[in-house]
Amino acid sequence: MMQQLVVSELVGVHVRLEPLALSHVDDLFDACQEGRDTYTYTEVPTTHDDVENYVKGLVADWESGLVVPFAQVSVKRGRAVGATRFLTLRWRSDAELPFAVEIGGTWLAASAQRTAINTEAKLLLFRHAFETWRVARVDLKTDARNDRSWSAILRLGCTFEGVLRQWQPSLVVGEEALYRDSAMFSVVASEWPKVEANLLSRMT
Repeated sequence: MMQQLVVSELVGVHVRLEPLALSHVDDLFDACQEGRDTYTYTEVPTTHDDVENYVKGLVADWESGLVVPFAQVSVKRGRAVGATRFLTLRWRSDAELPFAVEIGGTWLAASAQRTAINTEAKLLLFRHAFETWRVARVDLKTDARNDRSWSAILRLGCTFEGVLRQWQPSLVVGEEALYRDSAMFSVVASEWPKVEANLLSRMT
């Protein structure tokens, strides 16, 4: 039963996940200009118009029940420094909440990468999925060639499940007509306490 999920801010010490809105466009435009060499396998807008259309598209998908998008707002800076979302929501036909979701579509400004913002954002998203929505599992995936993302996902405590060949269109510039292999990872509900402890230890 696909429907728009209403969410409030998810607030941490280092990052505040705000439901994505057009008010975040200027901040996100500044964020995506900082340095783009780490965005090889990730879809990140470039021009101001691109960012505005990106936000409008995600908000429309949210209203259709396809995603739940957030701006990643640095508490220290008071500005949005990236975006992330729940996607691939799966529902039982008679349920009001999904039984499984994916965390993805994540990107951060160069200056916010490899900081506590990314770890805490994942902690907030996992916690909301497992403790508020009571999902059975959370998925993460990355281009199978993206060693940096692969390692980062494993450090979160996720379990590698395999590579799905030709799983989706490539997000690499110049590969628009090609399909990529996706490395798949998950955390199931019984593993959440251990993963939560790992994420909290990485915050100290």
